[in-house]
Amino acid sequence: MTTSISPTPTRRDSTAARPPWRDWLALGLLMFPVLLVAVDNTALTFALPTIARALEPTGLHLLWIVDSYPLVLAGLLVSMGSLGDRIGRRRLLVIGSLGFAGLSAATAFAPTPEWLIAGRAALGFFGAMLMPSTLSLIRNIFPEPNRRRLAVAIWAAGFSGGAALGPILGGWLVEHFWWGAVFLVAVPLMLPLLALGPAFIPESKDPAPGRVDIPSVLLSMLVMVPVVYGIKSVATEGPGTAGLGSIAFGVAMGIVFVRRQQRLEYPLLDMSLFRNRVFSMAISANILALFSFNGFILFLAQHLQLLEGMTPSAAGIAMLPALAATVAAGLVVVPLVRKVRPGYVVAAGLSFSAVGYSMVAFGNHDGGPSLLLAALLVLALGVGTAETISNDLILGSAPPAKSGAAAAISETGYEVGSLLGTAVLGSILTASYQQNLRLPAGLEAMLPGASLHNAGETLAGAVEAAGLLPESVAGAVRDAAAAAFDSGVHITAAIGLALMATAAVLAAVVLRKVPKAA
Repeated sequence: MTTSISPTPTRRDSTAARPPWRDWLALGLLMFPVLLVAVDNTALTFALPTIARALEPTGLHLLWIVDSYPLVLAGLLVSMGSLGDRIGRRRLLVIGSLGFAGLSAATAFAPTPEWLIAGRAALGFFGAMLMPSTLSLIRNIFPEPNRRRLAVAIWAAGFSGGAALGPILGGWLVEHFWWGAVFLVAVPLMLPLLALGPAFIPESKDPAPGRVDIPSVLLSMLVMVPVVYGIKSVATEGPGTAGLGSIAFGVAMGIVFVRRQQRLEYPLLDMSLFRNRVFSMAISANILALFSFNGFILFLAQHLQLLEGMTPSAAGIAMLPALAATVAAGLVVVPLVRKVRPGYVVAAGLSFSAVGYSMVAFGNHDGGPSLLLAALLVLALGVGTAETISNDLILGSAPPAKSGAAAAISETGYEVGSLLGTAVLGSILTASYQQNLRLPAGLEAMLPGASLHNAGETLAGAVEAAGLLPESVAGAVRDAAAAAFDSGVHITAAIGLALMATAAVLAAVVLRKVPKAA
């Protein structure tokens, strides 16, 4: 079993004579699609109210405008990572960049909700080509462990920086232009990569990839898409037949997929990667770090905008220090693993995340947003630490020829962690809000039926309903909604605390034998 953090592969002939500055320029070019995907993940949220007014979508339309992109993306990440191993990772990145930029421009001018949904789904197809390609190219551009570790930290910083930029940029674009400007950002972001990438990014691929197994590609989609859809369905509608049945079907297809991969001479996904405990634990740490981060931001964004009265841009700016801390932590831990075993660094990062959640679980939220923003800062330090080193462990423990598959698994972990953080903690938060809400009596005579129903469903609905009432009653409604929402925040924070603490212990135990970096 491989336990080294970073076995040093032999540099391929295509990069052997490259001066170092070309490697770092290549990394800079790879940051453009990373920033694009990260910005796209968060910016759309702030355009949804404007989209709703402009296109007049139904509730189902709005759900699919949000969900069509991650559904397709999650379903194709593993397949695209394996495809990049076969046809060339740079080639796949260029194809994905061209498609993403072109479709973003077309989607920006969508005249109907159906057009927008189709555009988002197509963006998921090309987006699945981008992220595994960037991470696997980094693995091959930087075979020397210390340089690769720094490159991975910069890659993770770009992802975190894009996530921080998304709310601010999205809010600013919607306020000054129109909702389609959020999509048009992709065009200028892709131009440097398309113009300079073929000249400065070296091509790499598996020298003996074998043929593509089409049934495995279909099976991988039949695993991810139903599971992702089922989780979202359970989160929004409760544990019904459709949601649970979809998850069960996806799990069953997962069993079929794994058994097929074990029989194939050239599998789509090399299941032997998971027999490496370092690889498997690092993937798990990544999923849980993103789970905690996205779950936290979910309720913090609602608190800042709905309870503190901040605009989307102001809420994004308030989160900037913590998100900058994610970037800083990722860069600081690069030299740290030369003195401390990487497993302990990952465990420490997860422990920081647990501390951040404990501040929320046991703190008093009545004094404004200070406590929550401080907790986010602590959590961000932990995520930046754990995410950077776990990504390096993932890449370092996989053979160079399988770096595309390893990167795709890592990216799937990103998507699954983000989805679970939002869906699981979001559903618990909503359920707790609905159970603990105690609205003042007599509102039936003062509010339309739809507004009263929405107030009982979500915090946003309650705040909107309060705006229709006299101030003497509106204050009581807002207070009741805030108290119910706060009860859910305490519960979700306690769950996050338990998960992060457990993950920290497991990381320390499983990864304890990984040696310090040279």
